Amino acid sequence: MLLAKFVIAQGGTTIKASVDKSKILIGEPLKLTIEAYLSPESVKNFISIDSIKHFEFVDKPIIDTTDKRGGWNIKGVYTLTSFDSGQWFIPSFLLSNDAKSDSIPIEVVFSDFDPNQEYHDIKDILEVKPSKEKMKWWWFLAGGVLFLALMLLYLSRKKKPVPIAVQKAVADPYEEAMLQLEQLQKEKIEVKQYYSRLIDIFRLYVFRKKNILSLQKTTDDIVVQLRSLTIDKDQFDKLAQILWLSDFVKFAKYIPSKEDERNSLDEIRNAITTIEKTGAKTPL
Repeated sequence: MLLAKFVIAQGGTTIKASVDKSKILIGEPLKLTIEAYLSPESVKNFISIDSIKHFEFVDKPIIDTTDKRGGWNIKGVYTLTSFDSGQWFIPSFLLSNDAKSDSIPIEVVFSDFDPNQEYHDIKDILEVKPSKEKMKWWWFLAGGVLFLALMLLYLSRKKKPVPIAVQKAVADPYEEAMLQLEQLQKEKIEVKQYYSRLIDIFRLYVFRKKNILSLQKTTDDIVVQLRSLTIDKDQFDKLAQILWLSDFVKFAKYIPSKEDERNSLDEIRNAITTIEKTGAKTPL
């Protein structure tokens, strides 16, 4: 059974969410499909789905994009499952104030048990006598393991001591971030790798400088954490837009212009410099 919910927004932006089944057994996979058309004005507002409550992602999503009428048709197929019995909802996904999908109910149940099924006694465990051929095989295996252990012991005694490496001094987080941004600006790499490196530089800086652990978090999670930093709203909005744009490049195959690339690097550099100069702190 296919369930689909969609909303058409003003300006032609649409989003539709659908699943291939509304009821699954615990651990049984289901397909969630997100289809959207983004107008040129809203192309940077595409959603990034990293987690859904009561559900787990079984595999990486399959994202497909096509250019249409100056905007983008985007289709993402996600494979989910759940190990929590009950009725849960796949939430609505928001593109803008007037473009969002409806939530979809999913029922998660245990496998059915038939009390009228014929009863069968449990049989005793039968003793199986090992054959002579299997006994010989075990003797060969034991001999091989013993020989290998003796060889490893002999080689370990002849091994020369490994010289202790002198640990280099850790560079200042700000200086290291500025150096990495300068190197990235000079490199000629494909756009997906460029934005991945750019965001990693920023995430590593805020972790080392402000102890904001974000290397394994989603973009939405780090945006929430960064709200606690004392930087002005305009700069924060630009920083959040670059983080979401990076997701769009990596997962939706969006190709920004060279000017967007330069502006993104400049905004990341300015944000790091502002945090460094103002001593922005997160609340304990």
